[in-house]
Amino acid sequence: MKKIIFILCALFFLSANAAYCQQKSLIPLEILFGNPERANPEISPNGKLLTYLAPYEGVTNLWIKTLGEEDDRVITKDKHRGIWYYFWAEDNKHVIYLQDADGDENWHLFSINLETGTIRDLTPFLGVKAGVIATDNNFPDEVLVKLNIRDKSIFDAYSIDLNTGAVVEIQRNPGDIIGWSTDNDFNIRLAYKAMPDGGSQLLRKKSKHHDFKELITWPADEYGGGIGFTPNNRYLYITDSTAENTSRLYKINIRTKRKKLIAFDDEVDVGSVMVHPTKHHLQAVSFTKERLQWKVLDKDIEDDFEALEKLNSGNFHVLSRDLSDSKWIVVFWRDDFPASYFLYNRKNKTPTFLFSARPKLEDYSLSKMEPIKIVSRDGLSMQCYLTLPVGGNKSNLPLVLLVHGGPWSRDSWGYDAQVQWLANRGFAVLQVNFRGSSGFGKRFLNAGKKEWGRKMQNDLTDAVNWAVDKGIADSKRIAIFGASYGGYAALAGAAFTPDLFVCAVDAFGPSNLVSFLNSVPPYWRPMKNMFRVRVGDLEKEEDMLKERSPLFSADNIKIPMLIVQGANDVRVKKEESEQIVEALKKKGIDVRYLLFPDEGHGFMKPENRLKFYSIAEDFLKLYLQKRN
Repeated sequence: MKKIIFILCALFFLSANAAYCQQKSLIPLEILFGNPERANPEISPNGKLLTYLAPYEGVTNLWIKTLGEEDDRVITKDKHRGIWYYFWAEDNKHVIYLQDADGDENWHLFSINLETGTIRDLTPFLGVKAGVIATDNNFPDEVLVKLNIRDKSIFDAYSIDLNTGAVVEIQRNPGDIIGWSTDNDFNIRLAYKAMPDGGSQLLRKKSKHHDFKELITWPADEYGGGIGFTPNNRYLYITDSTAENTSRLYKINIRTKRKKLIAFDDEVDVGSVMVHPTKHHLQAVSFTKERLQWKVLDKDIEDDFEALEKLNSGNFHVLSRDLSDSKWIVVFWRDDFPASYFLYNRKNKTPTFLFSARPKLEDYSLSKMEPIKIVSRDGLSMQCYLTLPVGGNKSNLPLVLLVHGGPWSRDSWGYDAQVQWLANRGFAVLQVNFRGSSGFGKRFLNAGKKEWGRKMQNDLTDAVNWAVDKGIADSKRIAIFGASYGGYAALAGAAFTPDLFVCAVDAFGPSNLVSFLNSVPPYWRPMKNMFRVRVGDLEKEEDMLKERSPLFSADNIKIPMLIVQGANDVRVKKEESEQIVEALKKKGIDVRYLLFPDEGHGFMKPENRLKFYSIAEDFLKLYLQKRN
């Protein structure tokens, strides 16, 4: 009898322990999508202070500490939307951050005086959008910005005095300039011009006293851009795709236009370029294939990169450094680990761990992200990523096709909160760099021209079919999920391949390409020719655009939909969501619509993120569960 009782107790213990382990393995949404505990550290130009983002009374704010000390203190006390984007001024006594109003993207620049604690709105203009052009250590009291004060559709260049707040126009936009850059004397010497054919042109001044002249022109099928001037301001580092399929890194003589090739990869475009903060020479360049790879160009940092590569198995990036280039703030990304930040001392090659963005996440087993290649029906090789749940069955799984936004961007290897959330809930996750994704050369990018809802969508379908054919995915339990362009793809998947998916989640996605292109923000006006070439011509191709719009094929939709929108979205107006919600309701389709009154094109407030992902989780579980 005692033996039976012992066995029963043991079985109870094992059962309870298994239940506990199962419960422990489910990652709370708060840990995945709440505010990070600490993130985005930056070192001051003199290398003495460290700033970072962390919650204060539940809202993300700016904190500061002395390196080597435990004197952390909050320096902003925002109680509403939080602070997410900031940088150090070159004077070591001001930190500058950007903030908009509930997602309206009219960014204001605010400065914090670290000596007095005073916070000043540097761009206190109603309905005006600010963007940073440059700072310079030789002009520590100034910041150059672009503002659309004079005309909401174009940006002029201004200098702002950090001590007085004075705003002075220094370069007027003739109407087609979409960006400005400075030389090493803090003079605006470069301008980026939008061309009528949908391409772009890089203009340069021989000196600050000269007029802008054409340096290099990229037709609509080509691309490139300026990186920065060489130390003597006679040459310019640029990326350029005109000679080959992928963009190359060059040094170009701004007088003769002669180019010298510095670095390239035949498979992918130039990625990040690292330049010395005061000497202005090239140090390293990255290329992202399956994973990010660095090519060192400056022998002085070879040992440093070797030391960092041995420190962590993830990809790394130098986030910030002091002006002497002796202290680096480095972030490591791994597919199964949250972002980790280190202070790296170049003098003694010593890394010091600062913090993890989400240390509570380290208590859980995260999924590995597997790079894979999938070939489209017309022979294009697509770099994709497959993530499977930890442990358990690896076949016949419910699958979520997670589509990236842009569409002129790409998915990459590394930690992704959405991916880990879905995998942790038992779903396989497939990410596809469909044609039109950027970074894989101009042939791959241009293969997506005017292919919204067609070949770009076919690529997604082909990837799903690959997962089914490989036995990974259950063909009766596949969902499509995306935001922005990914939201459009989710709507298109439901409308154009109505039998492929069992449900769809669309966040901030356009449903009608005609109304979408007619309602873009005023400051996108100089880029309208690019949209005309890459998406479609409103004047000549309206019928084609309607054909590619999920709204006009809403009668084909028969699966449940979750549609999410920010009320203040200036890129994809709320009407894009509301018109298809109305069409689906008239059809009697199961559609749930979430409108967030204090968001724009994305989620900034953690409470909104948590609400969305909680509802999305219940939605996916309901329709992806196995049915007899």
